[in-house]
Amino acid sequence: MNVSFDLVRSLASAAVTPLVPADYVDLISPLHGRSLRARVVAKRRETPRAVTLELQPGSGWKGHVPGQYLRLGVDIDGVRHWRAYSLTSAPWHAPTITVTDQGLVSSHLVHEVEPGQILQLDQAAGQFGARVADRALFITAGSGITPVMGMLRSGVVHDAVVVHSARLADDVIFGTELRQMAAAGRVTLIERHTRREGRLQPAEIAALVPDVAHRQTWVCGPNELIDAVVEFFAAQGLPQPEYERFRPVLAPAGTGGEVSFSRTAAVADVDGATSLLEAGESVGVLMPHGCRMGICYGCVTPLTQGSVRDLRDGAVTTADDEPVLIQTCINAAAGPCTLDV
Repeated sequence: MNVSFDLVRSLASAAVTPLVPADYVDLISPLHGRSLRARVVAKRRETPRAVTLELQPGSGWKGHVPGQYLRLGVDIDGVRHWRAYSLTSAPWHAPTITVTDQGLVSSHLVHEVEPGQILQLDQAAGQFGARVADRALFITAGSGITPVMGMLRSGVVHDAVVVHSARLADDVIFGTELRQMAAAGRVTLIERHTRREGRLQPAEIAALVPDVAHRQTWVCGPNELIDAVVEFFAAQGLPQPEYERFRPVLAPAGTGGEVSFSRTAAVADVDGATSLLEAGESVGVLMPHGCRMGICYGCVTPLTQGSVRDLRDGAVTTADDEPVLIQTCINAAAGPCTLDV
């Protein structure tokens, strides 16, 4: 019988640590323990900077629908980080995510994580693909193709036009598969290689897709692309597109202030552009968090005193007589404030 070193080490630790019966299940069969986890069963290269990870979720996994995302918990240097990633597989296949090497966690997944490793997992969420149309237009750029690929692979749209931007042809995530879909007549693919052709301008869409007014449109990619398309569609009287952002839109910086963390007695003096999550991490507070962009609510924390300002729209929330739950990843100090963490 082959016994891994990690299992031996875990069992040795268990021998000197008080455990309940469920803890032994976590040690010996991590996919059937109390927490939802997934094993990485395959890793394949999509572009020089992007990989797809195929996951084997534990028995508690409830599945997903096209267009949804999931949150992964990844341990790096003893700290667990949570990030949200679009699901790129059809619901009847093993869940897959496709990651580009941008940021701490994504770079770790691209360069360090290998098949066999166990990751923390949350259930699928999101409504990006909730509306199904017979005729669809997908406007994407970069990794914005990832939720759309889950929809295309699932066959939920019968007549799909994909307008996708990437720097070069080799940078197109799923480029080979998309071109094969186009050759087979499953989609109409329009690629924009921005290094040679420049960025796609929304005014070009009507020429590229003459029947745009008769299609349901989805947009996913950088905020600049989403904002430009939404504004253009509104100005032209076109049906408003569905969209999904990978980063929050930030309002102008506010006042900032001193942030106190009551359980640790730590204090951070920060400006109005620094999120409360970053403020806590800067002084060594282990802050709960997930996607870091206001989607998953994994960072919700009680504000017990003072005021905070939403970085997306500038709205101010104040704790008066009793604590108020806030999201630390998209709020900043609006003067002195105290968090119960």
